[in-house]
Amino acid sequence: MKIRRRHKEGAEVSTDSLNDIMFFLLIFFLILSTLVNPSVIKINLPSSKANQQIETKPIALVVTKDLQYYLNNKPVDVLNLESELIAAIKEMKEPTVILKVDNGLTVQDLVNVMQIGAKLKVKMVLGTKPPNAG
Repeated sequence: MKIRRRHKEGAEVSTDSLNDIMFFLLIFFLILSTLVNPSVIKINLPSSKANQQIETKPIALVVTKDLQYYLNNKPVDVLNLESELIAAIKEMKEPTVILKVDNGLTVQDLVNVMQIGAKLKVKMVLGTKPPNAG
């Protein structure tokens, strides 16, 4: 006669708290992804009442309060700005440059940059803060 055990004990892993952990990780990464800003150069943009979206992929030209120039988040010397801009627009059909100039700069600083764009026949758009931004 063969004697069998009726109750076999198996290895068991409790996954009850795994759902909670995954939920908290999902919330953490969702909140973190909304806080990430691709442009890390801090400048104070002037405000505007109306805003307009640009459909093409523009080139970003940032001028900080202390006259540091950044072309697509890369620091550029003011003496090499024109050549760097030529290199950036050479493969574009309709080159568009978004100027993000700190509102503490003078109009002459803005005109100096816009003259380079006019010389290269580049469409330049002045970036501003939307009306509801702080």
